[in-house]
Amino acid sequence: MGAPGGYGTGFALIVVLFILLVIVGAGILRF
Repeated sequence: MGAPGGYGTGFALIVVLFILLVIVGAGILRF
């Protein structure tokens, strides 16, 4: 899949933010 570097970077950033959101959400539920 020939995706531009900017798209790949943006997608990676979204994935990281999503993972952080899940971790924070799990921490709040656990707390």
